Amino acid sequence: MTDVVIIGGGIAGMSACAQLAPYVKVVLLEAEPELCYHSSGRSAATFIEDYGNRVTKELNKASLTFLKSESQGFLKKRGLLLLGRKGEEAQFQSDSEDLGLKYISADEAFKFIPALNRESITRQAYRPDVYDIDTNKLYEHYRKSALENGAQIRKKTKLKSAYQKNKKWEIESSDGDISASALINAAGAWADKVAEFCGVSKLNIRPFKRSIARMRAPTGINVQNWPMIDGVGETWYAKPDAGSLIISPADKELVDPHDAWADDKTLAAGVESFQGVINAPIDRMLSNWAGLRSFAPDGNLVIGPDKNNPSFFWFAGQGGYGFQTASAASQLLSDLFLERKVSVESETLLALLPDRF
Repeated sequence: MTDVVIIGGGIAGMSACAQLAPYVKVVLLEAEPELCYHSSGRSAATFIEDYGNRVTKELNKASLTFLKSESQGFLKKRGLLLLGRKGEEAQFQSDSEDLGLKYISADEAFKFIPALNRESITRQAYRPDVYDIDTNKLYEHYRKSALENGAQIRKKTKLKSAYQKNKKWEIESSDGDISASALINAAGAWADKVAEFCGVSKLNIRPFKRSIARMRAPTGINVQNWPMIDGVGETWYAKPDAGSLIISPADKELVDPHDAWADDKTLAAGVESFQGVINAPIDRMLSNWAGLRSFAPDGNLVIGPDKNNPSFFWFAGQGGYGFQTASAASQLLSDLFLERKVSVESETLLALLPDRF
């Protein structure tokens, strides 16, 4: 008998596991052979405090203190440079304001990236306090904390059936049967499927595919200190990574939950957009991947007990914000689960609870 079973071993499930393990008996089930296999393992690993809608920004801000205070080195300053081209003036202005960027001169932009194409760029804005997240360190912090506090983490463990009997969840898995007082659905793109599997109504959490290509840096150019570069309207982005460049077309293709992969045509569109602002050939792909960014209908995360079944908790709909909101989001989840006072404002809480649907 355990207190709670968590379904899903991504950053959501593992951060929740770490937050709850000091107080209750926790078993985490991950269907894949490895943890952090799907979207969490394919993150662009960036922290932008003003990225996302109002509610997401509140969680970003609440998470930043933890991310900065830890000695493990979760964050490394990167900076963000937004580039606009002719005809993109209105959207450039909107993006700059939304992301908290300040206009800079062309000369300042070229100091950051000497390889910029002066002829194609008409506007540029910058924010210094954008960071790379060491996602491996952050995930390992939660995993180790969970284990140190007695949590069980079971890989290659698929959920076969789950039903309630005598106010307990009876769970059959590929690694044996478990009885638990509560379930936490942290299944990412599969969150709705897990809910329906457990006899709980789905919330229409939809996964959207996003693709990334790792490209060789232009010959003779050191890109490691370049800022992250963003296209207007979130149509593409690029950032340095281990001496190479990762480039995404920022695609948003609605798909069914699956082990996502990138297609060449989509990747080529992102590389072409990036190539349009750089005066150096970007011509060799080293690798590529895709992840599923899952959103609730209103774009907010879903955190808390199901409105019809208080022993079934949702921790889903992280979209592309899983790592940068993990600290505050998992704290809220644990506070709600343990029936403690929450630290978020009431307006924010109401925008996150499942019963808003």
